[in-house]
Amino acid sequence: MFSTVSASSALTRIGALLTLTCATAGLAACGETPTASPKQAETKAPEPEAKPSGPAVLKPDPVLARSDLIAAAAQAASRYASGKALPAEEDLVGRAFSVRVPFGCEGPAAPEEETPGIAHWSWVEDRKTIRLAMPPADWKGSAMIAQAGASQTWEAVEGFWVPRPWLMADGCAAIRRDPLQPAVAASTQTLGLAAVFEQGGSRVGRRDGRAYQFTVRAEKDAPLSVPEDGYRIVLEGRVKAFPSGRALECRASGPDERPVCVLATQLDRVAFESAEGAVLAEWHTD
Repeated sequence: MFSTVSASSALTRIGALLTLTCATAGLAACGETPTASPKQAETKAPEPEAKPSGPAVLKPDPVLARSDLIAAAAQAASRYASGKALPAEEDLVGRAFSVRVPFGCEGPAAPEEETPGIAHWSWVEDRKTIRLAMPPADWKGSAMIAQAGASQTWEAVEGFWVPRPWLMADGCAAIRRDPLQPAVAASTQTLGLAAVFEQGGSRVGRRDGRAYQFTVRAEKDAPLSVPEDGYRIVLEGRVKAFPSGRALECRASGPDERPVCVLATQLDRVAFESAEGAVLAEWHTD
């Protein structure tokens, strides 16, 4: 039988052994909670991302360019020729557009070549000045407007053709006429912009047969030279709708004829520009 002193001494040795074991194995082995280091204590939970307040801001639709209108007209012509109903084109109505139409790329127009709805330039005053002109065409009594049922709705319809609608770019065609070959007749115009005016509406911007004109004069005594890349006429405004609700109406007299398609518009600005983009003259109708 052990004595009381021996038992006490044994317990003391066991306690010391446990202390040494805890120091060697770590506090976690003894059931104690480790203390976080100062660096760990400073770590904060990530803050939630701030959510925008208020309704989302809708970006405006991009301005329609020449290539956009040509693509839309090509689709409308295809549907018309195949007998399919033309869509209402709600994505076009109300959209802003800016179209640059090159003209005079091959030189001045002869008097017999001047056509309503097509811009041209010509020499005047013994080649001392150049006259730029765009005479709008009168489409009010055309078969296209009658077919669209707009004769009674619109008081005036002034037309502007977009020549060479197979050319998406705003510049002149790179192909030049072969001087050794006979002249080829120009293709029939098949894409136009119609500036429409409602019955009893504002007459601001109506040309009523008057052409947009500007005279280019030489600086001091320097002679005028023929522009290699012609000029540009800029047509800007917003797409409107025919009585059918469509932005485009098409018409053809037979299956072998490319349909003529016209876009209804509210014309806000007309300008003449040089090939380099310098504004020569402009008219605001808004």
